[in-house]
Amino acid sequence: MPNRKEIFLCAINNILSGTCQEDCKFCTQSVRYHADIQRYNYKDISQIVTEAKMAKANGALGYCLVTAGKGLDDKKVDFVARAAQAIKAEIEDLNLIACNGTATKEQLRYLKAHGIDSYNHNLETSARYYAQICQTHTWQERYETCENVKSTGLALCSGGIFGMGETLEDREELLSAIVSLSPESTPLNFYHPNPALPIKTRNIALEESLQIISKARSMLGEDTLLMVAGGRELLFTGKEEKMFEAGANAIVIGNYLTTKGLAPNKDRHMLENLGYEVAVNCDTH
Repeated sequence: MPNRKEIFLCAINNILSGTCQEDCKFCTQSVRYHADIQRYNYKDISQIVTEAKMAKANGALGYCLVTAGKGLDDKKVDFVARAAQAIKAEIEDLNLIACNGTATKEQLRYLKAHGIDSYNHNLETSARYYAQICQTHTWQERYETCENVKSTGLALCSGGIFGMGETLEDREELLSAIVSLSPESTPLNFYHPNPALPIKTRNIALEESLQIISKARSMLGEDTLLMVAGGRELLFTGKEEKMFEAGANAIVIGNYLTTKGLAPNKDRHMLENLGYEVAVNCDTH
């Protein structure tokens, strides 16, 4: 059972930004909505390694390499594998997570062989509601990628986004689907509205968010890393203790994919003030 006073830190690096052709209504990286974000092709690997070193120095145990787009192709697989090898050559004890969309078993095995420890692929919402927020690919494709991850022996990181107009039943369905995959870690994201996106408002408030964290913890059991990720600053700033008391034991530090996070030293200071320690290894047992 994880030590309730120990919080795991994770950082993410958007290594290919804003070039996605899909129509997910919650995502600023889709080219369809012309959101005002940074868009760039493959980041220089030396820069990725430098940023990984900074994340490690800030206490991150997990480091996620994210690419925009529906899924992996040969070029992306090669790039993520080379970035992973470069990071592992210079940094010890950093759990490398790839987040590159839909993936085949063959692609996942290749990433695992080149230093990736874990794969993140979120279900986002319930199977029923998914067609309301994305038409260019199916929820089932997402679920199958998660099954592929499990079958290749990579650790699975899978969660979703709450507050996109879904019902309470959709939230229950999403949590049940996540639990059915037995992920090693689950990120809970809370919708961050952007004026460019079709989903204009967030239909979730603090108390409901805390109930989701609590329910996720009870359904997933004590050994799963339960992370509050996107939207944390909008809902929980100044109330972080409630989030941890509800069952969260991990947070993302630094910036997100296209939105700014708090400076990592502020998060560390917050944890210290609340009496929490920063976890120093990935063992949750």
